[in-house]
Amino acid sequence: MDKLRLRFEKTGRAVWISHLDLMHTMQRAFSRAGYALKYSEGFNPHPQISIALPLSVGVGSYCELMDFRLNGDTALAALPARLTAVMPEGIRVTDCYEQVNKFALLKYLEIRGSFEYDERPAGEMAEELTRFFAQPEIVIEKKTKRGLGQSDIKPAIREIAFEAGEGEVLLHAVISAQEPTLNPALLPDALRQLKPALAPDFAKFTRIENYLENMQVFR
Repeated sequence: MDKLRLRFEKTGRAVWISHLDLMHTMQRAFSRAGYALKYSEGFNPHPQISIALPLSVGVGSYCELMDFRLNGDTALAALPARLTAVMPEGIRVTDCYEQVNKFALLKYLEIRGSFEYDERPAGEMAEELTRFFAQPEIVIEKKTKRGLGQSDIKPAIREIAFEAGEGEVLLHAVISAQEPTLNPALLPDALRQLKPALAPDFAKFTRIENYLENMQVFR
């Protein structure tokens, strides 16, 4: 079949599955569900599957995307349930359809997260975080292929908001997925580097949705 796209969730215990292990998990799931993945040609054939923007270990998602090809025709409507039935806990396939946009056009990620503070009041922290990320530039040190370098992460933050919760500050943001790429982990990193008093004791993030540059949902 032509290139197909899978949309799936990776939550709960599954957030600790690495990208490489996830690829192996997907291959086994297709086999167990009775689907034959198409393989590349050549001396070292491999399944024609690819996942957009691999997640960091510990980050959850409700909007992961994987492209793949199958040998022969199949009923796409039945595929999500059949795959989910053989997946490990925390991975649920929610949709399958023919590819619409190439991964290169995926521009923004909507994320939710929480910053946990053991002793500092969440309401006060939410106000301080809002002021910090409202700065016109946020220049931090980050790893590059050439070593450590300076980078302004502010242009990669399209929207960001903080709200006090029970013992935590809830975050909602829309960040750049590609060119430039902003790993959500750089948000608390920026605090540790530039204003340690605001750095959380623990931070976690979950992807909610993918968008094109015009903020239409990516498919």
